[in-house]
Amino acid sequence: MDEAEALLKDRDPRAAQVVAALAKARPQDREVRVLQLRVLLQDPDRTEQALDMAEDLVDDEPDYAPAHLWLSNAYANRIGRVGRFSQATMAPKLRRALERALELDPDLHEARSSLLEYYLQAPGIVGGSVEKARAQIAELQRRDPPRGHYGQGRLAQYEERLDDARRHYLAAFAARPSNAVYRMTAGIIHQDAKDWDKAFAVFDQWTHEEPKAAGAWYQLGRTAVLSGQRLDEGVAAFKRFLALPEQPGQPEHKHAWYRMGQALALAGDKAAARQALEKSLSLDPDLAEAKAELAKL
Repeated sequence: MDEAEALLKDRDPRAAQVVAALAKARPQDREVRVLQLRVLLQDPDRTEQALDMAEDLVDDEPDYAPAHLWLSNAYANRIGRVGRFSQATMAPKLRRALERALELDPDLHEARSSLLEYYLQAPGIVGGSVEKARAQIAELQRRDPPRGHYGQGRLAQYEERLDDARRHYLAAFAARPSNAVYRMTAGIIHQDAKDWDKAFAVFDQWTHEEPKAAGAWYQLGRTAVLSGQRLDEGVAAFKRFLALPEQPGQPEHKHAWYRMGQALALAGDKAAARQALEKSLSLDPDLAEAKAELAKL
């Protein structure tokens, strides 16, 4: 189980094989069935199959809170791939899955954080509500203060109170510095403030602790480009990023090649910069940023 969890966290393709072996040995184990579902959810081409599996799991385990949480995640993965009518039908199901997960386990904080996001982002006609979001934040503050800070940051950002948002986000990161979401948010806050030493520190530490953290490598390289500092390390960071499998939710490889071209140009290596930018354009001939950078050379 621990090996499967680690591989899923890294989005390692070997996770499917490990989870399949677990499922063969323990076919009725609901925790293993959740792992099977998570394997499917990491494949953007299998969202419909993942939703079917999640619905079957909830039917079989109606009192198991994680089943409802992962059903909500399956709806979230699927909802962007269906038409507007289907989205309007699916959104309340997503919300109810999260609400049911919390009825069964009020300390399932991942479900509460997701429900908070739903209330902030969904239109009122399908249950969106800022006041309901506030109620979830209050519960998070009571039950899990770092998540409470992050929730306060999300609400402040939604209400365009950006100084408050940054303060709460950084408080969440300070309280739980190994959390990937908090790390990413803190690093980007430091980038936006042009506090380059702190931005580098966040991504240096992250890549040291988790060498397969693709987003951290990308942001380390991006910090080098934005600051004009440590450009050789920035190029190396983009190479590390590109050596990892392309993953949903992470920057596309075309953007990494474009940013690497920027770093190489800033470092004075125009020939290598041209090669990187041409590689970016081979992946997307319409990438305007890469075209503009190539024109400068």
